[in-house]
Amino acid sequence: MTPVTEVADILHRLLRIDTSNPGQVERPAAEAVAELLTEVGIECRLLEGFPGRTNLIARIPGRDPSRGALLIHGHLDVVPAVASEWTVHPFSGELRDGFLWGRGAVDMKDMIAMVVTVLRHWARTGVQPDRDLVIAFMADEELGSVTGARWLVAEHPEIFADCTEAIGEVGGFSVSLNDQARLYLVQCAEKGLAWLRLRATGRPGHGAMIHPGNAVTRLASAVSRIGSHEFPAHLLPEVATLLRELQPLVGMELDPQRCNQWLPALGGLARAVGASLRNTANPTRFDAGYQHNVVPSTAEAIIDTRFLPGFEDELMHQVAELAGPDVDIEVLVHGIAVQTSFDGALVDAMCAGLRAQDPHAIPVPYLLTGGTDAKVFAPLGIRCFGFCPLQLPADLDFSALFHGIDERVPVDALEFGVRTLDQVLSTC
Repeated sequence: MTPVTEVADILHRLLRIDTSNPGQVERPAAEAVAELLTEVGIECRLLEGFPGRTNLIARIPGRDPSRGALLIHGHLDVVPAVASEWTVHPFSGELRDGFLWGRGAVDMKDMIAMVVTVLRHWARTGVQPDRDLVIAFMADEELGSVTGARWLVAEHPEIFADCTEAIGEVGGFSVSLNDQARLYLVQCAEKGLAWLRLRATGRPGHGAMIHPGNAVTRLASAVSRIGSHEFPAHLLPEVATLLRELQPLVGMELDPQRCNQWLPALGGLARAVGASLRNTANPTRFDAGYQHNVVPSTAEAIIDTRFLPGFEDELMHQVAELAGPDVDIEVLVHGIAVQTSFDGALVDAMCAGLRAQDPHAIPVPYLLTGGTDAKVFAPLGIRCFGFCPLQLPADLDFSALFHGIDERVPVDALEFGVRTLDQVLSTC
């Protein structure tokens, strides 16, 4: 079986394993990947700090062991899916209309399948990369990496001791703006996150009375101010490079201070670019009261805030101002912002690999507005990139598939990714 046909079979197998987090655990998927690798002579370790929360580690020796190793990381867990909302069962791995459907198809069992396919091909044909590759397919990324990347770094730091660069999610995929130009977004930065709990208190009492200090009203006002606020635009270097490449393609000046005027012209790219220009703060939960006719003493809300590299303090100050002095703010979860420059031998190899497979490819850096395990690895001094190469149909709303219904990936995009990774990983 050739690599470009094998990858679909591997992904189909992985998609049929329910690794929902919370819910199912990662061990069955880790064992399936270990079986595929050990079958061709690649030694794997399965490491668990918590029962069933399994991390797979392997190392591929390179021709030059004196070079810093490249970390290739991915996560085996997926977010839950409600079967009744999907066109096909989310854990069927069904092949339909040239796509493989299932939870994890793009986030991110597709990359795991592509990497495993390349490694199996190398093992059969005797290919050896230029430098050592450290493979880490981990648990728990979707809920904070506690049993995955964070546990591994704390308990097995030797795995990553000589890693100088890393690739993982989310990047390397194409965005088509016209028939002659396809941008490939290579992630070299990602926003930081802070999940905040806001709490307001007041005097409880009967719902039939007047309550000027109503905790629900006070908190609702604060949440409304935060949720409707438009934070100021800031232009980071990687976003500036992306806008320069986009400008001639859309035929207008892309002034970040007037982004609301031109973002609609970017189509499916608009949401990602818009969020990469400013901090964001979105209310996601509100909880208060226990009975219809009782004014409660406490009301709480959760705010999902994401900050650009270098602008965390500004965001926190602005959120506190918007919340007001009568609302307490507690940081529940915090993740650093990640940023590296778009240069060096690895970047050159990624760009060359994309252009070799697609003559119309325009590789550009971009800032991911979500978060990945790069937040755990970057503090180790590892330069982290998002590179899961896929050439996608122009009309596919790719970003909507992450954590969305009917998650799916084109089979020919997987084959493109295998060919690209084969070149990049063997030469970088």
